[in-house]
Amino acid sequence: MNALKKIKERKINSADDHKAGYYEGYRYGGCQAVLSRISHSSPSIRNLRVIYVTQGFEGIDGGVSAALGKLVNVCIVVSPESMLQEVTNHRPDLVLVMNALHVFPPDHAEQIRQIKEMGIRTAVWFVDDPYFSDDTASLSLQYDTVFTHELESVDFYQKIGCAQVHYLPLASNQEMFRPIHVAPEYHYDVCFIGNAFWNRVELFRQLAPFLEDKKVLIAGGHWDRLEHCGKLSRCIRHGWIPVEETVSYYNGAKIAINMHRPTTAGMDNRNGVNLTGRSINPRTYEISGCGTLQITDIREDLTAYYRPGYDIETFKDAAELQSKIDYYLNHEEERQRIAWRSLWTTHQYHTYIDRLGRLLDMI
Repeated sequence: MNALKKIKERKINSADDHKAGYYEGYRYGGCQAVLSRISHSSPSIRNLRVIYVTQGFEGIDGGVSAALGKLVNVCIVVSPESMLQEVTNHRPDLVLVMNALHVFPPDHAEQIRQIKEMGIRTAVWFVDDPYFSDDTASLSLQYDTVFTHELESVDFYQKIGCAQVHYLPLASNQEMFRPIHVAPEYHYDVCFIGNAFWNRVELFRQLAPFLEDKKVLIAGGHWDRLEHCGKLSRCIRHGWIPVEETVSYYNGAKIAINMHRPTTAGMDNRNGVNLTGRSINPRTYEISGCGTLQITDIREDLTAYYRPGYDIETFKDAAELQSKIDYYLNHEEERQRIAWRSLWTTHQYHTYIDRLGRLLDMI
């Protein structure tokens, strides 16, 4: 009797493996067909020497440095610690600093002052706005030109005295966030990767009963905040996820959830002036760049880059998110069509070649 049961179980598992393998091949093949239809033109090369100072955001730094390598004659990538010495050695036309936060030394502002005294133009691109406005308020005044990915922050920097401020949205690092074949251990119905800010904790607390019978991954820091959620607790992977694994999880998920962090001062933020968030985060582009259906909460500028219901899906509360997860898990072809459209939109329009070309033109 036990032997017969084991044979039946093997047949069921074999059928499930076959179905999963077919779906993975279908998904990946469709992604490659989409990418083959994307037009690529050679960018104009500027006669510039640029030093790019990294922040430590692997996906963003890689995308920016690769794009600059195709857009200017000379691009030198340096760390915050070596910035002043490298600038002194190479005397570039422009020093572009990514974010200027977290990993930058305490005397960073003084180094920028010295660089400007050499007659070298400086620019910073803030990509953590508006969550650290307490810090960026003073930092922004050190630079010739300020770029921010956050619409709400443009007026803020102008009012405190920054002479040149530009809105510049983020993008997807195409070499990193792209369709790939993934092993079965990365296959999930629903995936969320990000830190457990309190609005996200509350969202998953409400979704917990619905998600208990689904294959779910929740990964990132501070998810011990999500307590007493029954079976959902076993879906949590605590701690930082390397970018390569993040790409695999996005590729393996049927649905990836995106929820922006809260902006209120004191809620894991240094935003004492309480600037609101109007612009989409880098995760929006990165999930879409992998060819996965994304369901995201709504920020004001979302529709400037994606079309809800066409190449992305949105939700306003837990009830709507639950309804859409249930719908798209049961409508595979529709889910995949939206995911493929998001892939095309992202790789066609939302590239660092586009963003850095705009940045150089504005400077």
